[in-house]
Amino acid sequence: MTGTSGRVGNAVARELEAVGWRIHGVDRSPGRRTTIVGDLRDATVRRALVQDADIVVHAAALHAPHVGLVDDAEFRAVNIDATAALLDDAGAAGVRRFVYISSTSVYGHALVPADRAVWVDEELLPQPRDIYDETKLAAEQLVASSSISSAILRIARCFPEPLPVWATRLLHRSVSLTDVATATAAAALHNAVTGTFNIAGRYPFTRADCVALHQDAAEVIAERAPQVAAAFHDRGWPLPRRIDRVYDSSAATNAFGYQPSESVLRLLQEPEGEETLNSAE
Repeated sequence: MTGTSGRVGNAVARELEAVGWRIHGVDRSPGRRTTIVGDLRDATVRRALVQDADIVVHAAALHAPHVGLVDDAEFRAVNIDATAALLDDAGAAGVRRFVYISSTSVYGHALVPADRAVWVDEELLPQPRDIYDETKLAAEQLVASSSISSAILRIARCFPEPLPVWATRLLHRSVSLTDVATATAAAALHNAVTGTFNIAGRYPFTRADCVALHQDAAEVIAERAPQVAAAFHDRGWPLPRRIDRVYDSSAATNAFGYQPSESVLRLLQEPEGEETLNSAE
């Protein structure tokens, strides 16, 4: 696995360990589950990683916060070129399965609503808006065209945020780290499943709600999730007036049984769960 010292990579590696896999991890920074400290642009590092490997989970990348701080050429070298080289080395080593951790960010400009909230399933055509989106989408295309059986997971927002923000986003566009980890493990182990899948949370809305969510989200929340509306009210938090998008993970559910377990209601009923939902350990 790549990126095992990062939040997502470490969480996924921990989940794979829990179901009985032995993890070899690579990262440029040391970490609990990182067995090789090195750069994937180094052929020696890549080949040491994939030697005798059965499955490769590729999470390492430059991310959105690096945009503007890192040259575009560096983004391409890390997110595209290193992925291409890793796929080549994995194929040569006889790796049978490749899971790529991508991001719902690749949808880019397609996430901007017009007269209704955007229902974000895999049929929505990505419209990259920056070098991060461009390079992640290009890496997806490399993985999809490889001869290795593969799954591409576009994960929703899953980094720590203040509780009111996290709770609001968990209504329609965020996902817990726990669910990301279990989804990745499931995709890795379902050998026959290929394709691209959104990995998001458990939300109370349907596609039919998109117009109303754009006009008066608070009213829809009160109707669809009255306990959530009451919990927001009890804390003095305003419900969102408008929701711009809703991520749909049903393709992952149908393909490999992904069932998001964490919901905003659980978070609000157990405030101490904030650390659990957002924690890497």
